[in-house]
Amino acid sequence: MEMETKNPYDGKIVSKIKITGETEAKEIFKNSKKEQKLWSKDLEYRISYMKNLLIPNLTKSKRELAELMSSEMGKSITQSIAEIDKTIKMIEYFISNAHDFLSDEIIPTEARKSYISFEPLGVIFLIMPWNYPLWQVSRAAIPAMLAGNSIVLKHASIVSGSSKKIEEIFDTPLFRTVIVKGSSALDLIKYSDGVSFTGSTDVGRQIYMESAKHIKKVVLELGGSDPFIVLKSADLKAAAHNAAIGRLQNNGQSCIASKRFIVHEDIYNDFRNELGEAFNKIKMGNQLEPETYLGPVSSDSQSEILRKQIGQLKSIGKITSYGKEDGNLMPPTIADLSASYNEEVFGPIALLRKFKNPEEAINIANEIEFGLGASIWGEPDEASSYIGQIESGMVFVNKIVASDPRLPFGGIKRSGVGRELSRYGMIEFTNKKTVWIQNQK
Repeated sequence: MEMETKNPYDGKIVSKIKITGETEAKEIFKNSKKEQKLWSKDLEYRISYMKNLLIPNLTKSKRELAELMSSEMGKSITQSIAEIDKTIKMIEYFISNAHDFLSDEIIPTEARKSYISFEPLGVIFLIMPWNYPLWQVSRAAIPAMLAGNSIVLKHASIVSGSSKKIEEIFDTPLFRTVIVKGSSALDLIKYSDGVSFTGSTDVGRQIYMESAKHIKKVVLELGGSDPFIVLKSADLKAAAHNAAIGRLQNNGQSCIASKRFIVHEDIYNDFRNELGEAFNKIKMGNQLEPETYLGPVSSDSQSEILRKQIGQLKSIGKITSYGKEDGNLMPPTIADLSASYNEEVFGPIALLRKFKNPEEAINIANEIEFGLGASIWGEPDEASSYIGQIESGMVFVNKIVASDPRLPFGGIKRSGVGRELSRYGMIEFTNKKTVWIQNQK
């Protein structure tokens, strides 16, 4: 049997990939464990692999991979190229910091020597989404591999071609893919030593429960409905420009996209007008054309979900679209709301609410069950006074929420468990082993 992927813009078939059978999948995990035992012994070898094989392979394959990613899931070709460039910089960052991040942590005690060592867990099973086909795989895989683990990847079905191309680029038995349906992935968790999942909260819950059944370490990076708070002191043009980018990048399909815009009532109309003007200038169309910024959402089912959500939003607000819907091309849209909306909207739709005072802004920001990131716009000292009251894993002032390899990435509440990136991400899939050495008496 084969897994078929289609271009969401024109419906044409992009890839046909052979589905991995159950016996073959088990063998992949078994071999991965065997290879990992040798891989874990030499950090210098792991660094050399990243520097001398993986980065050159990515660089050489950049255009081909970018076109494949865009063709399968719809993001603009320029954003796919930027995703690959960002991934290369992330790999370089972890290469340069691997020794420091993984070195023994000396703890002063009365022992002759006491320390914490960071040892790999084994085979880490990545269950990854379609929206950033390379970046989200790599930000989980690279730190884990440098820490001495091996990787088995189950990618989202709609980017199966990209998944096999990424395996080809990694070009090592330490990184293998399995092409299986989502429901089958749960059955493979028991063969792993840890699971990293990025995706919806509902699926994350299933993975969490299955991992708990087998006592597996998990990192879950789940949904988000990030607040973008605009204070009266904000630079309106800058805030609106960044709001448009934050909402529309990756066709509005990002867990950390700015989704709920909470604006002071005195500047609400001015901000809304600026945002509408920015939306009106966006070039929609074929994602493979370099001038396109907003391509199609990822699939027919995704556009259907968005149409349903727009219908729900109409009952609590006014809907304004800046362009025409055409198949999976969903135009930039503003929803002026009079009440809260608790679902994550995974598409180019901005939800706007007014607030009167800081307490109301905080209440609106925290009223939903997600807690991934938040962005606050205004005079820096005033904006910073909100930080401690925001229930989220990340807060950015006068900047849209972004993933940066130097800083931990992750959320709280229904937005996830654990962290990716930074030293905290690198040691997630390690055994923090306590070592105590004492002299003989």
